Amino acid sequence: MSIAYGWPQVIPLEPGLCPTSQRIVFLRVSNGLLLVVSPFHLELWSSSQHRVRLGKFLRDPDSVQKDGENVEAIWSPDNSRVAVMFTGKQLILGGKQSSGLFLATISIAAVEKAPYSEKRLTISNFVCDNDNILLGLSTGAMSLISWKGEFLHMFELHSHPLVNTELHLSLDNGSSLSEDSTQHRLKSNYAIHQLELSIPLRLLVVLYYDGPVALCSISKKGLKLTSSIQTERWLGSSDAVCASIASDQQILAIGCRRGVVELYDLSKSGSLLRNVSLYDWGYSVEDTGSVSCISWAPDNASFAVGWKCRGLTVWSTSGCRLMSTIRQIGISSATSPIVKSNQDCKYEPMMGGASSVQWDDYGYRIYAIEQRTSDRVIAFSFGKCCLNRGIAGTTYARQVIYGEDRVLLVQPEDTDELKILHLNIPVSYISQNWPILHVAVSKDGMYLAVAGLRGLILYDMKYKKWRLFGDITQEQKIQCKGLLWLGKIVVVCNYNDSSSLYELLFYPRYHLDQSSMLCRKTLPGKPIAMDVCQDYILITYHPFDVHIFHAKVIGELSPSGNPVLELHKVRELSIMTAKKHLAAMRIIPDPSPRESTATKKNSLPASFMYRQPTRCLILRASGELSLLDMDDGSEHDLTDSVELFWVTCGQTEDEDKSNLIEEVSWLDYGHRGMQVWYPSPGVDPFEQEDFLQLDPELEFDREVYPLGLLPNAGVVVGVTQRMSFSACTEFPCFEPTPQAQTILHCLLRHLLQRDKSEEALSLAHLSAEKPHFSHCLEWLLFTVFDAEISRQNVSKNQSLVPKKTNPSLLEQTCSLIRNFPEYLDVVVSVARKTDGRHWADLFSAAGRSTDAAAAVVVKPPSSLLQRRRLLLRCRLLNFLRCPFCALSMADAVLPAVADVQGTGSNLKGENVPVHVTSIRLNKDNYLSWSAALEIGITSRGYWREACAREE
Repeated sequence: MSIAYGWPQVIPLEPGLCPTSQRIVFLRVSNGLLLVVSPFHLELWSSSQHRVRLGKFLRDPDSVQKDGENVEAIWSPDNSRVAVMFTGKQLILGGKQSSGLFLATISIAAVEKAPYSEKRLTISNFVCDNDNILLGLSTGAMSLISWKGEFLHMFELHSHPLVNTELHLSLDNGSSLSEDSTQHRLKSNYAIHQLELSIPLRLLVVLYYDGPVALCSISKKGLKLTSSIQTERWLGSSDAVCASIASDQQILAIGCRRGVVELYDLSKSGSLLRNVSLYDWGYSVEDTGSVSCISWAPDNASFAVGWKCRGLTVWSTSGCRLMSTIRQIGISSATSPIVKSNQDCKYEPMMGGASSVQWDDYGYRIYAIEQRTSDRVIAFSFGKCCLNRGIAGTTYARQVIYGEDRVLLVQPEDTDELKILHLNIPVSYISQNWPILHVAVSKDGMYLAVAGLRGLILYDMKYKKWRLFGDITQEQKIQCKGLLWLGKIVVVCNYNDSSSLYELLFYPRYHLDQSSMLCRKTLPGKPIAMDVCQDYILITYHPFDVHIFHAKVIGELSPSGNPVLELHKVRELSIMTAKKHLAAMRIIPDPSPRESTATKKNSLPASFMYRQPTRCLILRASGELSLLDMDDGSEHDLTDSVELFWVTCGQTEDEDKSNLIEEVSWLDYGHRGMQVWYPSPGVDPFEQEDFLQLDPELEFDREVYPLGLLPNAGVVVGVTQRMSFSACTEFPCFEPTPQAQTILHCLLRHLLQRDKSEEALSLAHLSAEKPHFSHCLEWLLFTVFDAEISRQNVSKNQSLVPKKTNPSLLEQTCSLIRNFPEYLDVVVSVARKTDGRHWADLFSAAGRSTDAAAAVVVKPPSSLLQRRRLLLRCRLLNFLRCPFCALSMADAVLPAVADVQGTGSNLKGENVPVHVTSIRLNKDNYLSWSAALEIGITSRGYWREACAREE
């Protein structure tokens, strides 16, 4: 997942010879190089830490006049050759050579004339492998060209759906359709618009101008066997204009003329997953135009979309909007903001649309070209989140976003508000080891481990100091492939260049040096997933071999001691499966009874304290989440379309900190949103038949992407994008903004549903001092009350009379909230946001409305402003229509009326007309309207507005 930060940068390009079409022909990033092909010249830039132009090739005016402008280009996979097609159908092959100054020299290697140069044909883009180039023609045919400049032959795809359609229509009309006329209509109506190639999937995607999309298989030997290119499936998209393939995720993204991106699952015969667009943000195709380009990030976790008329947006595969250059006015807005043409200072990037978008090799930058622009490239900086994928550790103390040369820490302030701290990597390290590849946070949140291309550095959060290797030769011997924390020990998965083997290196956090290394363990292969739980380390190799090691430190782990770490293999599994390869594995701690601190320290035997892991969660690259039982090797499928997950049970070892989400086994996030998984109430907490208990009330905004959990606060931390404008800069600054969403109401409701009232009360007392506690109680009561109303409606429709035996969930909820001083405010707030016809059910469980009114009478509002607010609140709630409330609140309301009349207002008598709009709140709109109602009802401005209307 990627989130934008900082100001966009501009890479200036060489001015051309006033081309007829102001556009960039080709843009590609590969192996640290950026190639830009304009209509009249080529430029090669460095895309590493410093953007430097390495070389260029300018065509002379005579060549341009004779052969025409550059119209298409392709770069070989080894970056040694560039093929460019001219308007006159001339193919030029150029090569680059590095000089002693590390600059590139671009020269012409060959010039060939296309056999169809005399024909008035248009061509599509190029695709290539190591040996050949393929391009499409407006006739519906494709041409195969070697990297030596040889035009080998042309071929066409067979069984086009248009042929069947035409034949079917002709038979219905009783007429015949000749083969020549069918081929003519096929070639004229279905010219090839774009080609996309995936070598790992052996897939060729063919897009036609006015037709469907073809998915074709290719040979293992690549494109040279054109007879093996067979059409496997035709997609139903009828307005496709561009496409991009995510080979790891096996997802095909297709951009449409109507401004929508369609995602297809290639692992399931090209079935449609979902559509992604800006419609929900108030932008239609009239605002953005059609989709012009799509580019997947290197990790396939997100993709960038450029529109033809306006804007660039980055989405996650689940449909979360991560970044957008278009100014937003909020979700579900009916109209788009008006953009003034004379905005010179506060300029919106990609205002004229995007013609080409490319990620760099590491996913830290997006290079974009504006429509009708050939003089610059705009680069956007991105940070990546420390998702629990692959061979990286997890953290529940701090959430981390890391960029190419910095770490962005999400941490709470003293005011319980989240903020992002930019932590720059020391220049002495990052200048030699750019960029950052791995970041891990210790479980106590006090240390950071950061690794670039080489070496490793540590950061002490308490003293704000970096710790580096004293010997740079030792640093350069470490090629980190993954990081973990084992207590106070940092575990490095290292690739040893000298032996070509993978190994584990264990360093104490107080000293980075070869002499302080605690252990070195050679691994049998390249790890694809790693995890740590207590003193156990899980390592998984390809295809599915699982090893579990137990680590034991002998001696005192301090600079004055001489500690040694012993590593013993305690479990080994080799599982045969036909499922997709792994993306992540996490150990599930075995549930243990909660004991006091003294009991845990003194009475528990060592076998209990160091129980071997028996279960783990598996996330595959396709998004499938499953539970693996390592005792019998069985794997149980749980759900699909998951992007990330967090194991929450057994994560708190510090007795001074509480884990508010101990009752949750794990959480996952995908296109369905956030899902909470609770253990089974039976003897076996992981019993499959009763384990799946999802919570539908925990929803995450589609503008907020979850980063992780804070168990001691009981919240999920996410990040969203904000933009700030300045008069001294051309582009706005992209600012990642953290947001927190509590899950306390879900946990309390879960405990009450299982008749665990005492546990729920204990959990609520632990959370009473947390921020937004009152809001959690209100949200809990509202969701339970809303479910009760829905259940009653169903019972009435089915003529069922429920038998009341035990206290209802609504009564248990009210009994729980009654233990806290926020009780009356919570009940009144829920009543205010609920239809008055259902108040009787609420007050029957929460107490009569006269109780709430009596509290006001006992302590009437003292200030004039509070009385005015109380009067308006009563009117809005229709409290005065209730005879009980009218009598009991007369002493509180009438002084407020007298105060209002005494201020010189035209309000007469008791009646204060107020324009009120009734809104039926439910679980879908509660969060968005709750804050608005709170502010609107109790604010001074709202009272003044009501008085002004009366006047």
